[in-house]
Amino acid sequence: MAKLVYFFGGGKAEGDAKMKELLGGKGANLAEMTNIGLPVPAGFTITTEVCTHYYDNNLQYPADLKAQIEEALAKTEAVMGAKFGDTENPLLVSCRSGARVSMPGMMDTVLNIGLNEATLQGLIKKTGNERFAWDSYRRFVQMFGDVVLGLKPQTKQEIDPFEHIMDELKHERKVENDSDLTVADLKELVVRFKKAVKDRTGKDFPEDAREQLYGAIGSVFDSWNNDRAVVYRRQYGYPASWGTAANICSMVFGNMGDDCATGVAFTRDPATGEKEFYGEYLINAQGEDVVAGIRTPKKIAELKKEMPEVYAQLDQIRGILEKHYRDVQDIEFTVQQGKLWMLQTRNGKRTGFAAVHFAVDMVDEGLITQNEAISVGRIPPDDLNQLLQPIFDPESKRKIIAEGKLLAKGINAGPGAATGVIKFFADDAESYVAGFKADAHGNRSPESRVILVRRETSPEDIRGMQAADGILTAFGGASSHAALVSRQMGKVCVVGCSALQIDYTARTVTVGSTVLKEGDFISIDGFTGEVMAGQAATRPSEVVSVLIDKTMKPSESTTYQKFARMMEWADSVRKLKIRTNADKPEQAEAAVAFGAEGIGLCRTEHMFFDHIVPMREMILAGSVADRKKALEKLLPFQRGDFEGLFRAMKGKPVTIRTLDPPLHEFLPHDAKGQAEMAAQMGVSVEVIEERVKALHEFNPMLGFRGCRLGIVYPEITEMQARAILEAAVNVKKEGIDVEPEIMIPLVGFLPELKSQAKLVHETAKKVFEEAGVTVPYQVGTMIELPRACIAAGDIAKEAQFFSFGTNDLTQTGLGMSRDDYGSFIRSYIEGDIVPKDPFQVIDFDGIGGLMKIGVERGRAQRTDIKIGICGEHGGEPDSVKFCHRIGLNYVSCSPFRVPIARLAAAQAALENK
Repeated sequence: MAKLVYFFGGGKAEGDAKMKELLGGKGANLAEMTNIGLPVPAGFTITTEVCTHYYDNNLQYPADLKAQIEEALAKTEAVMGAKFGDTENPLLVSCRSGARVSMPGMMDTVLNIGLNEATLQGLIKKTGNERFAWDSYRRFVQMFGDVVLGLKPQTKQEIDPFEHIMDELKHERKVENDSDLTVADLKELVVRFKKAVKDRTGKDFPEDAREQLYGAIGSVFDSWNNDRAVVYRRQYGYPASWGTAANICSMVFGNMGDDCATGVAFTRDPATGEKEFYGEYLINAQGEDVVAGIRTPKKIAELKKEMPEVYAQLDQIRGILEKHYRDVQDIEFTVQQGKLWMLQTRNGKRTGFAAVHFAVDMVDEGLITQNEAISVGRIPPDDLNQLLQPIFDPESKRKIIAEGKLLAKGINAGPGAATGVIKFFADDAESYVAGFKADAHGNRSPESRVILVRRETSPEDIRGMQAADGILTAFGGASSHAALVSRQMGKVCVVGCSALQIDYTARTVTVGSTVLKEGDFISIDGFTGEVMAGQAATRPSEVVSVLIDKTMKPSESTTYQKFARMMEWADSVRKLKIRTNADKPEQAEAAVAFGAEGIGLCRTEHMFFDHIVPMREMILAGSVADRKKALEKLLPFQRGDFEGLFRAMKGKPVTIRTLDPPLHEFLPHDAKGQAEMAAQMGVSVEVIEERVKALHEFNPMLGFRGCRLGIVYPEITEMQARAILEAAVNVKKEGIDVEPEIMIPLVGFLPELKSQAKLVHETAKKVFEEAGVTVPYQVGTMIELPRACIAAGDIAKEAQFFSFGTNDLTQTGLGMSRDDYGSFIRSYIEGDIVPKDPFQVIDFDGIGGLMKIGVERGRAQRTDIKIGICGEHGGEPDSVKFCHRIGLNYVSCSPFRVPIARLAAAQAALENK
């Protein structure tokens, strides 16, 4: 009989922290805390294998499950000295989800299971606390009704039906807080809650304790596939096949009176990385009160005054857990009548700022090694992006405050600066942002940015939180759902801003006399918690200020110093070289400052757009002589551009791609633009129209572009080769080393490359003879067609290097246009047809398979051939790791992605070990 249930309690557990795949993170850590002697209430974990069986077998459980649950329940009863469903001495339990990775708030929890009209009386007798018992019962009916019976809001404007009933009763009784309700009020609440269940479901609220337990277990497993959990898994790439465990744990109570409490804490500050005990708690409350954000809790430091003995024990456990797990821990605890109980520990979600601080500090403290510090579990590479994002410009912020636009101050839960239009509902935020497109460089307009403003967020808001640039809530603390999820997503977040009066119906947020409507701009500072009306200007981050703008000295920024040390550790282990995609000297200089070791792609067409008139003359030319005449005008511009790049790179390799896009892209397609061009060129509009018509293509992606241009118009390749090599000669004469690599695009046949390489070599010979100087150079090709991958061995006879152009290789390999795929790709991802957007993450099996063939066949022909990647995938961490695995020499990415690629390459090397 397979073991499906694992018991923990009484100082012994059947599992441990290494069993996360089977017990989930929560279950494995409950077992581990039990084994190391921490105070954990007894209970048991139903394995993830039960969840996968449940889904694989038409929502049916394994035959042995019930018997194993009953056996574990009996052990739990024995340890806790109470009996589940007993009317004299009732044991109550919770049922919590627990996947192998933390998914905060995405799945369901039910507390106080086992309460009914009979066991309630037993609880009252046992505790002598009638108010506590009735408060626990109303909480149970509310939570069970929501999670198991499905009594949820029907529209986005509607609040939770149970909260609505409670608000009505508090209004009737003229009280503000839940804790102000009397025992009689709580009894009335239970009556009204049960009536709502009957009215909405047609059934009475279940009284049988075991029916309650099995209903809760089923709901936890069902929640593995609810919308928010699915969206969350897709965002972070967690497979649906993992499943979740279900953890049944004896209830301990933080709501029995003023000697009770519940809280969530981090062993260090998860927002900034400071080494201080960071967290929140509520007196006389249950755990959901803290994380749901309904009440704004107290800071953990205040517990030292209110419960000094408990605080001392908790602080000691903080140290034990950090030493044991060697990472920052996110803990949940309950204090029942002065006794501390630990309900959870897990590696804490953290911002990119905090991740870098944690990692470096723990190396200095001797807790971890340098290699551990740069592992993906501690610093996901994309999180470094947070250290490079702008912060508010102090002058602009001071001006806004001086104008009286500082609205309020909340709890700073996610650092950074965010300005955007107000949206009150998650689906509105998502649809609004989807209506805008970034420009060719990935930049977004200010109007496209959104701040999601909520009383408090719930897991159902996950899509809107993904779309928003910042999240602002009126309730909740630094451990609320909004704060936890924002930190993981790297979103700017301010929570617990109680001065905000949010009216969902009117779609307004009011602070004093200021009323902001949906669509108005608002700014939030995730470092200070300040909330301001209007748009505040931003300035570069500290890392950018040190490396790029040179407005700060390294010694002035602790964040930069730790970032630099971590990058040094990454560089010491990575095998992949990191290059950049850059067309201008300032881009190249920025990339070198970020650690780039060369240019992997210079797109020469970008330079032509800066000198559009002679380029258009070349396109309009009716003869080779006229075309060469126009190209002669372009030559000095190209040469000057390349000289700037070579100077900026100071001897590092520079890969320059010859002209790639079809010529029609350089011509206007609207009547007004064509008329303006005709006047500028001194020709008739008809001439322009005729040329545009002649160059029109039904599928430009597959048309007259790339090496095909250079074959039909060899004078274009000649001019570009001359510009590159003359620039190289000139810069070498200045005493600066140069290493040009000339890359021919869109090659699919060896003769194509031979034709273009011959032109380059002939031009090089002329240039070197004229200058009396030679420079080393290489001619290679961009591998971006399936045929090029298959024929890589043949092409390598001529090519001195390969560079995978994965943007076009993905297009041609999948038959999927990156300009048109947006209409269906989301359905593909949500329908699990593809795991991720193939234009963001390499399709490892398909396009990656072609790349593997290209590498193997290219190296079989030319063992020393240098192979890299220059598509947009070059800065995406999973794609970088794939490139490491298939043996590439380098990846190339945009300048601001260079640190991310450096860290990902290091992690790839460590994972490969």
